[in-house]
Amino acid sequence: MATAAGKTANESRANSDLEADIRQLKADIEKLTKQLAKTGEHGYGTARRAAVEGVEQLRAQGEAAFDTVRSNAKDIEAQVAASVREKPVTSLAIAAGIGFLFALLARR
Repeated sequence: MATAAGKTANESRANSDLEADIRQLKADIEKLTKQLAKTGEHGYGTARRAAVEGVEQLRAQGEAAFDTVRSNAKDIEAQVAASVREKPVTSLAIAAGIGFLFALLARR
């Protein structure tokens, strides 16, 4: 009987050790879950800030490119206007020739 009582005591101790290990494991999983949630929130915030900064940079670059194109178009317009004033007959002939070419291309 002494062995039966010894086995029961050992099993009881093993069960209590196992229950303690399970409680510790649950606590560790809860801590890990909280830490992952914090890390996810931090990563999302960082990614969002980077995206906003990227969008702002692209917008600024787009506006700069648009301003450059607008300035170049105004320069070309001024050059064409000056050329037409200097040589109106030549300009009229060139315009008629371009119109004729466009008409030919439009037929096809």
